[in-house]
Amino acid sequence: MQSKGSNQRLSGMVFRSRISILMLSMFSSVASFYVAGRLWQDAENRVYLVKELDRITGPGQSAISVDDSLKITACREQKKKLSALEMELAAARQQGFVSRYLTGIDETHSNKKPLVMVGILTSFGRKNKRDAIRKAWMGTGAALKKIEKEKGVVVRFVIGRSPHRGDSLDWDIDIENRQTNDFIILNNHVETRETLPKKTMLFFAHVADNWDAEFYAKANDDVYVNVDALGNTLAAHVDKPRVYIGCMKSGEVFSEPSQKWYEPEWWKFGDGKSYFRHASGEIFVISQALAKFVSINRSNLRTYAHDDVSVGSWFIGLDVKHIDERKFCCSSWSSGGVCAGV
Repeated sequence: MQSKGSNQRLSGMVFRSRISILMLSMFSSVASFYVAGRLWQDAENRVYLVKELDRITGPGQSAISVDDSLKITACREQKKKLSALEMELAAARQQGFVSRYLTGIDETHSNKKPLVMVGILTSFGRKNKRDAIRKAWMGTGAALKKIEKEKGVVVRFVIGRSPHRGDSLDWDIDIENRQTNDFIILNNHVETRETLPKKTMLFFAHVADNWDAEFYAKANDDVYVNVDALGNTLAAHVDKPRVYIGCMKSGEVFSEPSQKWYEPEWWKFGDGKSYFRHASGEIFVISQALAKFVSINRSNLRTYAHDDVSVGSWFIGLDVKHIDERKFCCSSWSSGGVCAGV
């Protein structure tokens, strides 16, 4: 026979067991309601999203495929690159690296893109040379404009300022320019023989900033240009992004100060004392991309004793196509007028 104490303990255990089961049942019910509610809410959200996607993409269409996901990712990357480029462009504008022709500051030029902008480098006391060029092939006034309009060839004489700023040399050039309107005057350049390489660099920087042309040519004021032959020659290379065209040569580096073509930095050209390949300085052409490179990097480009060597050195480390064009170094007019420069 069990004692009274044993019966009481047994009754207490049964009572506690019933409470535990009841609480577990209540917790399970609450959890079930919670899970069911979340599933119902998710189902409602899914239905809403499906309806919205059907409205946007059309019923039955896949909302986002793998290809679409790749396209979205690519677009986001392009957007990031575009934003970066816009920031670089804004910075370049502030530093003067963007063409004023493209931004509308220079409104004096035609909207039609020229094939080539030719700069004839001249100096003080050579008006007779300039007049001979005007008479022979360049023209003046309406004739000069006709070449620009019909041939796409813009021609200007290029000169700096006198070492004695504002003297009679500057005055004479200003008077001549008012009469002919065919000069580019580099106001930030002092005209001396020793600074010719810098003048060539400043010329390319100036025209890259002010003329939107396919090509830019440098010529001396004792070179006679066949405009048609020049245009036909350059037209064959319009599809090439970075070209450097001229009579390519090398030649000896002169290390003695008494020599005519003395190169003060001769030691940089190796024991063989031979220049790298470059275009002869009488006349040569570079494409727009190279001219813009010169414009942007003008403060860091090295110049040597000669302008043709200096220009060649700027493009040695770039992905540039050197084109050896013998039409640019004819000693006389060939039959049929195939020479571009004499």
